[in-house]
Amino acid sequence: MNQPAILVQDVSMMFNINSEKIDNLKEYVIRLLKRKLHYTEFWALRDVSFQVQKGERLGVLGFNGAGKSTLLKVIAGVMKPSAGRVEIQGVVAPLLELGAGFDMNYSGRENIFLYGATMGFSRAYIRERYDEILAFSELKDFIDAPVKNYSSGMRARLGFSIATAVEPDVLIVDEVLSVGDAKFRAKSEAKIKGMFDRGVTVLFVSHNTSQVRSLCTTAILLDKGKIIASGEANEVCDVYDKMVKIK
Repeated sequence: MNQPAILVQDVSMMFNINSEKIDNLKEYVIRLLKRKLHYTEFWALRDVSFQVQKGERLGVLGFNGAGKSTLLKVIAGVMKPSAGRVEIQGVVAPLLELGAGFDMNYSGRENIFLYGATMGFSRAYIRERYDEILAFSELKDFIDAPVKNYSSGMRARLGFSIATAVEPDVLIVDEVLSVGDAKFRAKSEAKIKGMFDRGVTVLFVSHNTSQVRSLCTTAILLDKGKIIASGEANEVCDVYDKMVKIK
């Protein structure tokens, strides 16, 4: 049997939530030293397991707070799970919170190299793709300005252009197809669909079941951090749509 592109095995993710309001750092440090900090455990994911075969497009469905974004961050390596393991075969392009890793005081040009480095791209690779990144972002006139002067849309466009400057084996998409204006959105969607056509393995989060039905071959449905349905995309979307009507 071929090795899956993505293997998620018994993954759980727990966060400590402070049960008391602390207004300043001094009070926090005093309580920490006196061991008077009280936390509530919150399990965003509990014993999640699934596989994605090479070339498969898996949709991830669930209401807000179901654990979808946490799952993607764990798979992308942004977070380390509290338990379980994740294995990915090949190069990953995570389209998550585009531009979140920018240094606001650096220029767009400097952030191309910084953001690329956080994604695991070498400086030589970024230099090789620099002109392509700049052209796709359509930010040539602003590339030497500090990113803090960019609009949120401009930052997202630059982040998308860097993240997609690679031919990935695995594409992780968290509803980022609404980047920039209508013209740029169309160009972004065309680029992502071009990756689909090349047989890239896809993990796609969306609340839009029509998108999941048209783009994905299989799907899972999360509820309170657990998988409650999995299988063929249309079947899982039917379960989710029924839950929407009930709510």
